[in-house]
Amino acid sequence: MAQLVVRNLEDEVKAKLRRRAAAHGWSMEEEVRAILRDAVKEEARPKVGLGTRIAARFAVIGLRKGEEIPELRGYKIKPVTFD
Repeated sequence: MAQLVVRNLEDEVKAKLRRRAAAHGWSMEEEVRAILRDAVKEEARPKVGLGTRIAARFAVIGLRKGEEIPELRGYKIKPVTFD
């Protein structure tokens, strides 16, 4: 296993890590390992934009790139009234 030395860590950061570790019931070293594991997991996930996710959702029902949504064509936009 590898080792990592962090120099010039602020005292307040170390104190917060110690409190966080105590809250989880493990050592400060284990707390830091858990934080680093989580940071790497998030980075490893591919960043997919909202538009790409929406397009993928509609591709399941047969909508292809550039294809129009027929249900929305021909309708005029009406302003909302609160009478």
